[in-house]
Amino acid sequence: MLIDYHTHHERCGHAVGKLEEYIRRGIEIGLSQIGVSDHMPLLHVDPAEYYPEMAMPQDELPRYVEEALALKEKYRGQIEVRVGLEADYIEGWEERIESIVRGYPWDYVIGSVHFLGEWDVSDFRQVHHWEGQDVFAVYERYYDAVTKAAKTGFYDIMGHLDVIKRFGYKPEPALQAENVRLERQALTTVAEAGVAMELNASGLSKPCAEMFPSERILQTAIGLGIPLTLGSDAHDPMKLGEHLDTARATLYRLGVRELATFAGRQRTMVPLQP
Repeated sequence: MLIDYHTHHERCGHAVGKLEEYIRRGIEIGLSQIGVSDHMPLLHVDPAEYYPEMAMPQDELPRYVEEALALKEKYRGQIEVRVGLEADYIEGWEERIESIVRGYPWDYVIGSVHFLGEWDVSDFRQVHHWEGQDVFAVYERYYDAVTKAAKTGFYDIMGHLDVIKRFGYKPEPALQAENVRLERQALTTVAEAGVAMELNASGLSKPCAEMFPSERILQTAIGLGIPLTLGSDAHDPMKLGEHLDTARATLYRLGVRELATFAGRQRTMVPLQP
């Protein structure tokens, strides 16, 4: 069972390729299941006045779902298509997020923290916001948001849990123990909420040169019994499945023997193929 549960396509504005191209590529590389999981529309900032190409427009959301469901049927018997969404958690916008999460027939919803206020910490165009910051204080805000996201009950999978490290900014070594405490607090909440977590292999291609999350976080998550799944975070059909061989091997080495899959927001564990 080969799966990739984190993918994006041209509707989001910063990826290339149509949904069908991803599905056909998934068949080509031998995936058993492909999850389409494009970004939720922006809610808390005006797209016209913000950075361009951040997420699909609001009026594209129903079209995205309609197309994904049609492709799910078209390719039935060739590959299992799972229709998902990467839904940002933004404190104070829970009611709007919930309306989207509950309003469509998703197979799964990924809960990701990209934004701290209006700062998208994962956007290379906004790296300048780190200037003059107390890095540990930013990490505190970030993991507080992850913890709150896990508590909402909106999500099936927590996405790229430590994406805050993407550009290489990390708390100083003297604060390492405190940083580990923040990680564990967030993971404990994820475990208590019964939410799965992804191993997002895309970090290997980012400045941090490490998967999301780190092996340290993975080991803690495994110890807490958090179900795990896999995603490449592909933004190009040719990058579908990228680095997932490394991700599978890492999980297997750490003792993981099953992966979480989803249909109709119900989780099923399947054997991990190393």
